Amino acid sequence: MDIMDQIKEQIETHDILLYMKGSPKLPQCGFSSKAVQVLMACGEQFAFVDILSNPEIRANLPKYANWPTFPQLWIKGELVGGSDILIDMYESGDLQKMVKVAVGKAEESEG
Repeated sequence: MDIMDQIKEQIETHDILLYMKGSPKLPQCGFSSKAVQVLMACGEQFAFVDILSNPEIRANLPKYANWPTFPQLWIKGELVGGSDILIDMYESGDLQKMVKVAVGKAEESEG
């Protein structure tokens, strides 16, 4: 399987996927650390790929995504963005909603 197919498969297989430097328990850059913090604050599990231990993914994901930097959060096959975007979305409440919908826990709007 070529690397672009591998990336596509990872994105399609996981509802919430974070490409980051390091791991959630041991992030290797401040931006990845911030992204993990806001994602964890949403209260749902997410998959991650450490791009430092996957140099082919690190080299090719920016081409695949047309997004040059890391981390990259993908939800339901769509690129959401990097840490600054995630922080803004978390502060507005949009990230929490998006995460809940992705895992099938969206609250009913009827009351």
